[in-house]
Amino acid sequence: LEDRPEFADNARKAGAFQVICEPFSQGLQKIEGDSDTFFVIVTRGHHYDQVCLENIITKKHAYIGMIGSKRKVAKIKESMIEKSFDPDSVNSIYAPIGLDIGANTPEEIAVAVIAQIIQIKNKNNNNICYPEEIIKNILNNKETKVLATVIMRKGSAPCSIGTKMLILPDGSCIGTVGGGYVEADVIKQALMMLQNAGEKAKLWHVDMTQDIAEDEGMACGGIIDVLLEVI
Repeated sequence: LEDRPEFADNARKAGAFQVICEPFSQGLQKIEGDSDTFFVIVTRGHHYDQVCLENIITKKHAYIGMIGSKRKVAKIKESMIEKSFDPDSVNSIYAPIGLDIGANTPEEIAVAVIAQIIQIKNKNNNNICYPEEIIKNILNNKETKVLATVIMRKGSAPCSIGTKMLILPDGSCIGTVGGGYVEADVIKQALMMLQNAGEKAKLWHVDMTQDIAEDEGMACGGIIDVLLEVI
């Protein structure tokens, strides 16, 4: 969301999936927010930051982060509480934004912000939810397929517990359980299940020991259990 056309165009050129070019309060009316929405407030000034925060804080969200010095953030929080916004909600925002990695340049600050978002995302374990694309395929596509869900993880396995992937009869997939050797093995088992009409569910154990990881050129090892369900 950017209220200046030239900057909005720069975001489009950089490959942004969606760009809204409107005044902040007006544009934010188009964003409902949900439990998987991460709001990042990095406008060009103190006043605009507060306008955005006032419009965002009552929306459902997974994260709200706002850029600014501790002094500026304290002033905005004080002002919002004076305007009768819920103090607990106001004090729950991540501000100053980002992990403390000593960031100085815009690029470093961007890394710090995204690192914090990843940290919150994984801490909340949002992968337990069903991704929208998987839900749509299950509801609209009547062909038999296999749902793979990571239910146990040890070591440095790439995906967290709750991660889901849908395997279709042609071998194509929606979502991922980590790619590479792991994913290929899960897909192979899923396709075998589809060929065996009597098999409705099974637990598949994938052991990415150091030897296997090295042979397959993987940077991580670890162990996962994947529940495979024919649906």
